[in-house]
Amino acid sequence: MLIKILLALAVIIAAVLIVAAFQPAAFTVSRSTLISAAPSAIFAEVNDLHRWAAWSPYEKLDPAMQRTFEGAPAGVGAAYGWSGNSKAGAGKMTIEASQPGELVDIKLEFFRPMAGEAQATFTFQPEGGQTRVTWVMTGKNGYIGKIFCLFMNMDKIVGGQFEEGLANLTKLTEQKVHRLM
Repeated sequence: MLIKILLALAVIIAAVLIVAAFQPAAFTVSRSTLISAAPSAIFAEVNDLHRWAAWSPYEKLDPAMQRTFEGAPAGVGAAYGWSGNSKAGAGKMTIEASQPGELVDIKLEFFRPMAGEAQATFTFQPEGGQTRVTWVMTGKNGYIGKIFCLFMNMDKIVGGQFEEGLANLTKLTEQKVHRLM
């Protein structure tokens, strides 16, 4: 009986490993929203990494998280490092491209709980009296990442965090615009 159980377990593990090998390496997560503010007002909140604490859903993962800032105060060359609990992990993000009112492109480096790299891009497109803000993350999964994605829906998990962040960004920016009126 024990041999049958071990054999069945070995077959299941082999099947998971084989299926994972054929999973796509590239991933993309994307969410967008309309914000009642000018592109320049929203861009300012994203382009300055010091301002992320007010709207980023990742800031809430660990209130005791250690944060460091390097490079330029905002825009190209600005960098933000974090180290926190098991939910927050550790990593660094660096702004690699910044076009006022149009785009912020960020290199993401994850050190723990799992090492990896990704690219995050924010775009700001005027639509009538509003701005469509799109937050996209792209990257490649290594073999362990492919196995992880068999059991966890990355688009749902990360996409939900992006939705929360965009909702926070909407509220923050629209409140600031309303105060100026």
